[in-house]
Amino acid sequence: MRLDRFLWWARLTKTRETARVLAEQGRLRLDGRTIDRAHAAVRVGNILTFAAPGGRVRVIRIEALPARRGPPAEGRGCYLDLQAANVSHQDELD
Repeated sequence: MRLDRFLWWARLTKTRETARVLAEQGRLRLDGRTIDRAHAAVRVGNILTFAAPGGRVRVIRIEALPARRGPPAEGRGCYLDLQAANVSHQDELD
């Protein structure tokens, strides 16, 4: 699946155009490689790193490729936020 389409369908960006611009500006990393094109292919298991609005860096692992742009809950089911998982794991250790 195309990167810009995944970002839009998983509701990580509000529009596909925003996802395209984000990719073409080189603000995304896919498995550690800088991405500079919106048509880069994403697969289940890829790690995607990008700066979210507000300066927060997000690290997600793609868990599934969406079949459509559905409701937000359906979009969130397509990825796992690794930073949120790490924070909750740290809380368990403390």
